[in-house]
Amino acid sequence: MKKLHVSFLFILLSIVCTAQQTALVQCKVLEMQSGNPIENAIATLQSTNQTAITNSEGVFILEVPAGKQVLVISSSGYISQTYNLTVVPERKLDLGIALLESDLTAEQQLSLITLTEDDLNDNIVSDNTSGLLQASKDILQQSAAYNWSQARYKSRGLESQYATTLINGVKMNKISDGRPQWNNWSGLNDATRNQEFSLGTTPSDYTFGGLLGTQEINTRASVFRKGSRISFTSTNTSYNWRTMATYASGMNKKGIAYVFSASRRWAEEANFEGTDYGGNSLFLSVEKTLNDNHSLNFTGIYAQSNRGKNSANTEEVTNLMGEKYNSYWGYQNGRKRNSRDIDIEEPILMLTHYYKINSHNSLQSNIAYQFGKIGNSRIDFQNVANPDPVFYRNLPSYYTSQYNNNPSSVPDEAYLPGGLGGVYTGNTPENMALSQQAIQSFTATPQLDWNSMYLANTRAVTDDNNIETGRVADVSKYVLYEDRNDDRTLTVNSILQSQLSNNILFNAGISFKKLKSHNYQKLLDLLGGIYYNDIDPFFTGNQAQSDLNNTNRTVGVGNTFGYNYNLYATQADAFTQFKFLYKKTDFYLSQSYSRSDYQREGLYQNGIYSNNSFGKSEKVSFDNFGFKGGLSYKLTGRLMFAVNGLYTTKAPALRNTFPNARLNNTIVPEIAAENIASVDAGCIIRIPKLKARLTAFYTQINNTTETSFFFAEGIYQGENAETNAFIAETVTGLNKRMMGTELGIEYSFNTTLKALFSFAYGQYTYSSNPTVYVNNDAFASLQQEVNLPNIATSPTTNFGESQLKNYKLPGMPQQACSLGFEYRDPKYWWIGANANYLTGSYLDISALLRTDNFFKNPQDANGFPFPEVTQQRSRELLKQEQFEDIFLMNIVGGKSWRVKKKTYLGFFASVNNVFNSIYKTGGYEQARNANYRQLNQDVSSGTPSFGPKYFYSYGRTFYLNIYYNF
Repeated sequence: MKKLHVSFLFILLSIVCTAQQTALVQCKVLEMQSGNPIENAIATLQSTNQTAITNSEGVFILEVPAGKQVLVISSSGYISQTYNLTVVPERKLDLGIALLESDLTAEQQLSLITLTEDDLNDNIVSDNTSGLLQASKDILQQSAAYNWSQARYKSRGLESQYATTLINGVKMNKISDGRPQWNNWSGLNDATRNQEFSLGTTPSDYTFGGLLGTQEINTRASVFRKGSRISFTSTNTSYNWRTMATYASGMNKKGIAYVFSASRRWAEEANFEGTDYGGNSLFLSVEKTLNDNHSLNFTGIYAQSNRGKNSANTEEVTNLMGEKYNSYWGYQNGRKRNSRDIDIEEPILMLTHYYKINSHNSLQSNIAYQFGKIGNSRIDFQNVANPDPVFYRNLPSYYTSQYNNNPSSVPDEAYLPGGLGGVYTGNTPENMALSQQAIQSFTATPQLDWNSMYLANTRAVTDDNNIETGRVADVSKYVLYEDRNDDRTLTVNSILQSQLSNNILFNAGISFKKLKSHNYQKLLDLLGGIYYNDIDPFFTGNQAQSDLNNTNRTVGVGNTFGYNYNLYATQADAFTQFKFLYKKTDFYLSQSYSRSDYQREGLYQNGIYSNNSFGKSEKVSFDNFGFKGGLSYKLTGRLMFAVNGLYTTKAPALRNTFPNARLNNTIVPEIAAENIASVDAGCIIRIPKLKARLTAFYTQINNTTETSFFFAEGIYQGENAETNAFIAETVTGLNKRMMGTELGIEYSFNTTLKALFSFAYGQYTYSSNPTVYVNNDAFASLQQEVNLPNIATSPTTNFGESQLKNYKLPGMPQQACSLGFEYRDPKYWWIGANANYLTGSYLDISALLRTDNFFKNPQDANGFPFPEVTQQRSRELLKQEQFEDIFLMNIVGGKSWRVKKKTYLGFFASVNNVFNSIYKTGGYEQARNANYRQLNQDVSSGTPSFGPKYFYSYGRTFYLNIYYNF
């Protein structure tokens, strides 16, 4: 099959194309408001995708095939102009002057990453992908980006690892999870505004691409429009204030161009309680033209941010404290201190060589190096009470969900089908009184108590009469630490672009990436103590030791403890792409190959996994292939039909390959690459007053692997010990199906008023019953002490199939529609409003709870299910929760003033969710009750201790940006 495919490509290359008669088209592009020439404006011929770029005088010349043609002239920050041409062979066509009007809505595009970056940077909370397409002119994608992203809408149900983000042709998706780390260039909206997009599986000139499309950010200094810009922003989303300044020199007579940008973002407290924010960003791009064929560009990006997180809460906690409640913070010395900060600082250095081989061929080569850290802080404690204010024992539900499960005092009917397996005692006078006390205590002190933690870390000093005279530092019982990832990534790549003939374009690229990721716990604050014991207090003896090579160790601020390991990865990939462009028909073919190698190196010899933690693991390798193609047929110049198809395999993410990488070298059993198949078909209409796109799509993703971590009870109980523990759950063989249709319509009533309508209907489901593996530290420790039945010799236990088939993919609306109107006044102001309706968002469910093990009675020697299990009650307990429908009204607008010839003052403002709707944006089942009896009892109490946890919307938000261009 492979040989046939290669042969087919050679046949295509050998096709001799009939030479077409051509003519030269010339035009001068000026800014409408000032009459100044626009440098680096792009003229694109729609029939062949040929392009030309304007020079410093705003002039371009393009060789165009004879006949009727459509030419589009565009530039960042301006409204594109479209020209219908009739080209006569060998007769030069001068279009004269093209005036481009400033696009006031460009400020909306520049603001989008600012508005959604808090949703994009925390994969624990969400994985919003709408920001990928923020500058797209497609109406549907604008709705997804500007309006639906508030509800965590995901285009076509896809997560961001299925999109490809590039900077100067260098892939920025992380090897660890496959996702772009948006915070690596956050706050640099002006510097990253030059972008190219390909939607879905359509071709990109820079890479094979992904299911969700490709975003190429171009930071070449010479493409920036000369000038300066300063702006000031106020908002109430992830931060409150931002200031930004940017300067672009343009290309001078010495062949040097440079761009500098800097910004600062901050908030004492952002939208949710206790969520402080601080961010500093710097950007530098310098280009030196060596001669007519060679140019070098250096890009440096530094974007540091620190943000306090907000907690997901159960309905019980929300009912007591409200949707804005955040359990992660508490007062210390009169100031709010958040215990869960995420700190990101990963600079990017990139050197790019542009080589214009000749008028039809160019080669771009890059070497990039990224380094830095990502830290997520939290509290650790030993042999003291859990400091979490929403710890289940602190809440009233702990008392009102009590049951007596002592077999000697439980009536027989409790074990009959439909029974509870115990006697409900949550309504006894004693428990009801304790519940009321818990309500009073929690609502009176609902936040972290930093002072009590400091007090616990000191001891009293007494005099000879045993009278306390003060307190001094002691061994810390509570500390603040961070989970650290220090990544070092080197990337080298080259991209070739070639025009083989008037009708055939060829793109190819090769890339090599090498990663060393150091992962460890770092102690940040002893909270008044003098040192901390590097042990696991839930185990004894050698098993309590984090590192058997250095036992009974004590650690201080800045020290590594707990876990310490390296992950190594190398990726090599290559792609080729042919685009065939004709008068009526365009089609493309693309193929790719990649190889990924992963390995773990343990730097600690963990006491539980003494034989499987220290040193290097086996190396895991994945070879992957991809093929895609598409065809578009232009029925007329105004109606086009298109179909695209893709089949590819994709290596699992590095983090999903080692299920418990913190403690051991175990590799997910029989791990393999994902298999992805996708097809979409649709039509595009472009007439003077109407633009529309209708698309139907179908995507099947097979054999995905996902890993999660949580504390579970009741998984297994033996005679000698109870194996409740913090576990690593790995789901393999998980298939997902996404299918649906999209419609986007833009209708212009006149030159000032237009209507916008978008509709997306999707059905996104799990399409298989995957296998669940559990890596349980308690299992592993017991293997060393007792001979337990049904416990495998490996620390990873196969729990069999999970009945996930036909459940909905979680955390996103599956259907959405938007209706809006936009008015652009000739005096350079505009206003728009839209109404949005979103539905079909579901809770993230637990795979473990849908295995056969969930129904097994751990006290039954034969592994029979609980006697009280019924099919009806099981369906009720395991039914996936659907969130309420969402209605959002948004208003946007702006205006600009010309101060001098090249100087402008303007503002952009938006109000989202005008009616202040509060809704669930996501959530997940807690799998702590890991067997039927425990979950049934907890839910049947009416006040479950371990109900689902939810994230909530911001409510009404605003964004105001004032800018000055000069």
